[in-house]
Formats: sequence, C-alpha cells, structure tokens
Amino acid sequence: MTRASISLTEPNDEWIQTQIDSKEYSSRSDLINDILRKARKDNDDLAFIRAKLIASEQSLEKHGAIEISEVDLLKKIKAKVIQDGSL
Repeated sequence: MTRASISLTEPNDEWIQTQIDSKEYSSRSDLINDILRKARKDNDDLAFIRAKLIASEQSLEKHGAIEISEVDLLKKIKAKVIQDGSL
C-alpha cells in the first residue's frame, strides 16, 4: 500500500478526528480511503448519467424532439399511473 503525507485544514482535521472518536472509522487511513471510494463511485455514476444524456440528446437531434407542454405531460403521466393501477 502506498503511503502519503497530506496537509489538512483545521476544520477538516477536527472533523476527521470526530469520526474516529465516534468509532465510525478506525483510523485516518480508513476514513480517507472510504471518502476516495465514494468519490470514485460518484464520478463513475456521473459519467454514466452524462453518457445517457448525450445519447438522448443525439437521439432527439436525429429523430426530432417531441413537443409537449408540461401540463399535457403531467396529464399523460397521471393517466398512465391510473391505468396501471398504481394510483
């Protein structure tokens, strides 16, 4: 495992120590690694969502956007939910 030396602001250092004191994490390394895992997962999730949005935009450009007002869209959604028996 790689070792690293980092500098922390006082509020961040206090927060880390609070997490360790509360037994949420066993060490600074444990906490930092968990934060980095979550950040990497968030980054992966954002990349997935971004790719889906780009694909949707490209599909709309290729096939043309469907024009519907917000009110009409809400009516269609409500009708579908009622029809499915979800409401």
